[in-house]
Amino acid sequence: MKTILCYGDSLTWGYDAEGPGRHSHGDRWPSVVADQLSGRARIIPEGLNGRTTAYDDHLAPADRNGARVLPTMLASHEPIDIVVLALGTNDLKAHTGGGTAFQAAAGVGRLISIVREFRSTFGFGCPEIVIMSPPALVPTDNPDFRDMFGGAIAESQKLKAAYARIALQERCAHVAASDHCAATPLDGVDLDADNTRSLGLAIASALKTLV
Repeated sequence: MKTILCYGDSLTWGYDAEGPGRHSHGDRWPSVVADQLSGRARIIPEGLNGRTTAYDDHLAPADRNGARVLPTMLASHEPIDIVVLALGTNDLKAHTGGGTAFQAAAGVGRLISIVREFRSTFGFGCPEIVIMSPPALVPTDNPDFRDMFGGAIAESQKLKAAYARIALQERCAHVAASDHCAATPLDGVDLDADNTRSLGLAIASALKTLV
């Protein structure tokens, strides 16, 4: 049975903008993947609201720099067969040091390097990697989210192509969330329950070829 680490942000955590709160366990996309791959894989959901690929967020109470935390996650959960890297939306915030689709894709490239360069204490092999490009942002009347992302809708529409280039370059699978789901206008960023389930089905489909 394969072990799959789902490493992401609020989309992986299951943030529910309607609450605000958290989607029920069964509606979160890692749970949908677990259901679809039942008996074939163990799913480890590792989502953190606001997590970036490789950039600091000094306004946060927890370390949101995905590149800094990832080695600890790899060591904590090894042996891991597959890592799903589902990050990049929060890189579009100007205050994280990112702000563009190019920087988000570069951050994903750094995460891929971390996974492939990680040296297991026990000699376990390197996991396979699937990257997920986040869905595009949509207009919202929520003033906090609108101001936090500072008009990054146009940049978010470049994420799919930018991640496709990284996937081709690094020879890893790519799931474009924008092909399968759309952000809710309640905050312009996150997914409602139906869309997060749809994302889970798409990621599960990509993983079935690997398990």
